[in-house]
Amino acid sequence: MITLQEIQQNESIRALVMAGNNYLDALGYTDHGPHHLRYVSRTASGILTALGYSRREIELAAIAGWVHDVGNSINRHNHGPNGAVLLFPILKEAGMEIADVMEVITAVGNHEEQSGTVSTAISAALVIGDKSDAHKSRVRNGKVDPLDVHDRVNFAIQENHVAVDKEARMIRQSLVMDESSSVLEYLSIYLSRIIMCEKAAAFLGQGFDLTINGSPVNNRR
Repeated sequence: MITLQEIQQNESIRALVMAGNNYLDALGYTDHGPHHLRYVSRTASGILTALGYSRREIELAAIAGWVHDVGNSINRHNHGPNGAVLLFPILKEAGMEIADVMEVITAVGNHEEQSGTVSTAISAALVIGDKSDAHKSRVRNGKVDPLDVHDRVNFAIQENHVAVDKEARMIRQSLVMDESSSVLEYLSIYLSRIIMCEKAAAFLGQGFDLTINGSPVNNRR
């Protein structure tokens, strides 16, 4: 089975990751490079590990997390479907089994909240990994543009934890924000992403519980 380490070392994928991150930097977006990809890969695979999924599914979730944003090398719009199309020949050429290729590109092609549909455990884990990533470390070079709500919100988030509570059948995300931004500003960006996380968690048979500074944000199951 192709491993995450092999994917990380693939020259084509590395070039796409770099190009996409550079493009988003030019647009003024927060980090979408290796730092973001490590978080998404680790969180997605960690969720499936905690829920007892197979080694294959865990590894594919980790891979999907690493490659999910390669479509940004073409354009921010429809970067999920574009990324899936780009990845198909690359993953085949890398020696990945066709069934595994399809798992990864289905997840990548459906991780955007604007058009994505969760249809597999891997895609569900990818959605939660991607949409939960908010933290001050995503602000490029630690330089906040005061006119950019994405910078303000991310820089205000001091802590971000995602954990699976198997006994309660709940995936819990807890954020700690300082007063340089607000929960309202956070929701102005992340509301549709929270809703997609709820749907993804439900696909995995879990609830999704978000708290900010100890206060509940969404309805609990």
